Amino acid sequence: MIERLRGTLLAKQAPEVIIDVGGVGYEVRVPMTTIYQLPPIGEETILLTHFVVREDAQQLYGFVREIDRRLFQDLIKVNGVGPKLALAILSGMDTEQFADCLNRNDVNALVALPGVGKKTGERLLVEMRDKAGQWLSDVLPSQSIGTKPVAVVDIRAEAEQALVALGYKPTEASRLVASVDSVDADSSEALIRAALKSVMR
Repeated sequence: MIERLRGTLLAKQAPEVIIDVGGVGYEVRVPMTTIYQLPPIGEETILLTHFVVREDAQQLYGFVREIDRRLFQDLIKVNGVGPKLALAILSGMDTEQFADCLNRNDVNALVALPGVGKKTGERLLVEMRDKAGQWLSDVLPSQSIGTKPVAVVDIRAEAEQALVALGYKPTEASRLVASVDSVDADSSEALIRAALKSVMR
């Protein structure tokens, strides 16, 4: 099992990044919350990984923080939640926000995420609520592994691309970003959060 990767970041195009480790390029799928914690292309980074093996594919999933990897691993144990949906959930909200949804019993915030229906949202509340405190107490939210913030040239274009990666259609992603484009956002992450909040209203 591949536990972690340490190497040079060669490319990042949500939801995938490529890391060169000793001359071997590893393709790793990551949530948007991880994308924004990665350093610029060409710099060294470390990703904690989860390896999923299926009959038709083998895929690595990566995370900067242990707390995010733990949430992903718990999510894919829930009936009806596979790696793709777990990645979408972690792209729409970070682990602390997810735990807050559980504590507030806020099914609407979960259902607002692409791919999460009401039954799945309710199932998440029931099956995951008891684990939220464990994530937050076992791993400090501020703990991360040697990363630097990434500079974004075109935050609107990146925000639209991220929403498409989350499962929104390109036209819908463009409409959501345009609806909050007046928000004083200094990063695409802030723009994405504003767009997702507008959906949850």
